[in-house]
Amino acid sequence: MPHEAISVFQMFKIGVGPSSSHTLGPWRAALRFIKTLQEKNLIQKTISINVLLYGSLAKTGKGHGTDIAVLMGLSAEDPETIDINSIASKIDCIESEKKLLLNAEKKINVSVEFLVTETLPFHPNGLSFLADCENNIRISETYYSIGGGFVIKEGEVHTANDLIDLPFPINTSEDLLHWCRKTGLAINEVVMENETAWRSEAETKKGVLRIWQTMHDCMYRGCHTKGELPGGLHVRRRAYDLNKKLINGNAYNDYATWVDAIRKGGNHFQYILDWVSCFALAVNEENASFGRVVTAPTNGAAGVIPAVLQYYITFYKDVDEDKIIRFLLTASEIGSIFKKEATISAAMGGCQAEIGVSSSMAAAALTESLGGTQRQALMAAEIAMEHHLGMTCDPIGGLVQVPCIERNTMGAIKAITASQLALQSSPDYARVSLDKVIKTMWDTAKDMNFKYKETAEGGLALNIPLGLKEC
Repeated sequence: MPHEAISVFQMFKIGVGPSSSHTLGPWRAALRFIKTLQEKNLIQKTISINVLLYGSLAKTGKGHGTDIAVLMGLSAEDPETIDINSIASKIDCIESEKKLLLNAEKKINVSVEFLVTETLPFHPNGLSFLADCENNIRISETYYSIGGGFVIKEGEVHTANDLIDLPFPINTSEDLLHWCRKTGLAINEVVMENETAWRSEAETKKGVLRIWQTMHDCMYRGCHTKGELPGGLHVRRRAYDLNKKLINGNAYNDYATWVDAIRKGGNHFQYILDWVSCFALAVNEENASFGRVVTAPTNGAAGVIPAVLQYYITFYKDVDEDKIIRFLLTASEIGSIFKKEATISAAMGGCQAEIGVSSSMAAAALTESLGGTQRQALMAAEIAMEHHLGMTCDPIGGLVQVPCIERNTMGAIKAITASQLALQSSPDYARVSLDKVIKTMWDTAKDMNFKYKETAEGGLALNIPLGLKEC
């Protein structure tokens, strides 16, 4: 059957904040454009490059650092490995010299234009690269950043994934349930079998643990960094103070001993609730500060899954590496179904496509981790999304700060609640399936006014202007 193959490492990408669609995607598009110039042997012959940003990329690109991202990409910097503390100095160097070291090889002139009144028809997140080379050669390519760091080149018909033949092809949640029923495998086991189409099981496990390490490093860093977020909203970091208050003087010196120190505080409801909020705040404050995060499935929603997984690790016994791997595999499959059947792009679907999807992913993963059946896991995913339907994307000042950071805490708590509801319910009596709620989300997205889709032209972005105290 025709299907789109999406790996766990496409749903969970390591990169730099604050946005997967407005930062990581354009960054990867720039790297792809460099590859084109290399294939045509034009790096040394390139004189200048002009980058045109359209639609949502133009309207909120400054707040999301889209211009910074494309400059870093054209400089051949890797978003997975770049020293995030070096980004500011690299940009200062480019601006002071008025030159960019293309592919770390040749200095050229470069410019970035924000075309706020123009939108390309295929997707709101469009950008074009125009390279002028010697001998009057001109190369141009247009890319679309479609959410979660995924990038499509205009005119591209096939991708490498089209050549992947999965043992269990999945487009919908019904497809997933079919394979679970037919094989008796859990959701995470079906996903692992599919991952073997790309690499060995050992390599997949190693990669997933690297994803988790990046997530918890980000969380730990966010809980131990104080100050104000960049961008002009003057938003004060809260995870640092909340962590300090909740840890209540218990000593620790690294991530592992920090988790032990948290456990010493008990497990009463308010305490756990505060920690889940703290975990989510920490990740998204790092994201807003151009920190290293993991798309889950996007940067704007990067705090939900780490917060729920950290809750599971901290407050349940005997959570080992295998259980962490299974959690993330299950979460990735739910996210991939949303991407195939609807969208994970806020510029296409509003914040329901980011926080809603991440909450749904976390809910399913937690349910399966706590012993729920495959149907209960899908039920939890449905419940979580059902109660995010219609959520708009209205970032103040085009920054991934207000209301984005707090929304991650809400998404994490909703995921836990959805999981508990599913675990205490029988899917036999459920009236709404996950596929139906995904269709509803997509229908809602198409009906939603464009100004509520990551444009900073509606909602809070309009009613709370940049710099006011409410921020």
